[in-house]
Amino acid sequence: MAERSHAALTAPQRRLVFVVTEDWYFCLHWMNVALAAQRAGYRVTVLTRVVDDGDRIRSAGFELIPIDLRRRSSNPLRAVAGAVMLLRLYRKLRPDIVQHITVKPVIFGSLAARLAGVPAVVNTVAGLGYLFSSSDLAARCVRPLVTLVYRLALAPRRHFLVVQNHDDLAFFMRHAGAAKARARVIPGVGVDIVRFSPVPEPEGIPQVLMPARLLRDKGIFEFVAAARLLRQRGVSAIFSVAGDLDPENPASVSEQQLKAWKDEGIVNFLGWQSDMAPLLRAAHIVALPSYREGLPTALTEAAACGRPVVTCDVPGCREVVTHGENGLLVKPRDPEALADAIARLASDVALRHRMGLRGRERAERGFAIERVAATTLALYSELF
Repeated sequence: MAERSHAALTAPQRRLVFVVTEDWYFCLHWMNVALAAQRAGYRVTVLTRVVDDGDRIRSAGFELIPIDLRRRSSNPLRAVAGAVMLLRLYRKLRPDIVQHITVKPVIFGSLAARLAGVPAVVNTVAGLGYLFSSSDLAARCVRPLVTLVYRLALAPRRHFLVVQNHDDLAFFMRHAGAAKARARVIPGVGVDIVRFSPVPEPEGIPQVLMPARLLRDKGIFEFVAAARLLRQRGVSAIFSVAGDLDPENPASVSEQQLKAWKDEGIVNFLGWQSDMAPLLRAAHIVALPSYREGLPTALTEAAACGRPVVTCDVPGCREVVTHGENGLLVKPRDPEALADAIARLASDVALRHRMGLRGRERAERGFAIERVAATTLALYSELF
């Protein structure tokens, strides 16, 4: 491993291209890895849709090229245009490595990279998402086609697959023909364990925080239902959600539904937050009743802050939480089980403290950004 890391550190200005659908997603999840690559000598270029964070990406010293691979678009002509656009850019930029992040960059970018002769490709699938967690008819109909396309995208010998949990690795090996020798599990994108550091929990009524976008498959309906159940039982707790609507995602809650919840007054909706560390430290319990994840950054940040977690026994979430050790795992889509677990933690200060300590230890041991970045750089080195 030391030899591989040294090789990456001495890379002679190799060009590394990140391709991701949204600028906010790159900044939230991939900025630290890209900065580590830059420090290791890579020339970093970011291809993404630019909305609000273009200046932040440029100020980090990265070349930024706007592209448009909208997540929600199902127009086949737009899809073809996206692949052609990436093909032209790859031929112009002549990257040494391209890292595709999320579904559309993986699918269209892999085809473009193959035609452009890109020497090395890393396809990162950060969770299987809506298509594989939803029971909607549309998702179930599209799922086999997407699985087939994944198989084609992962076929070339110089294309590596990176997933964030072992369940997803097993899925891609079983259904999409991923070769074990060209696949890696890298646990998320890392957490800054200095910025996200523990402090004693605040006094007063237990605060329960759900840090997530307002998506059905994040478990937002179950969270609101659990808050309602606990109010009916007379359990004293304050429930808040830090996250916003995501109209580009088909699982997004509607504005009408959000207004109805606000009018009900059981849950506080805080909207999007640029700095989650103070909110996590102000919470007593962090809840994420998601149906499926890659490896949720929100939970690794909560663990780093020494907060106990209630989440679902599903891929991704159980990579962060061991039931009874640093949190509680519950059955997905089950508001009563979620309410019971929250009530248990809300009533037991000593249990929260013990689980918070174990969570911090796990974050330091397995999810620190330095570890994740080093593993990613070692993979880049291996590709050469």
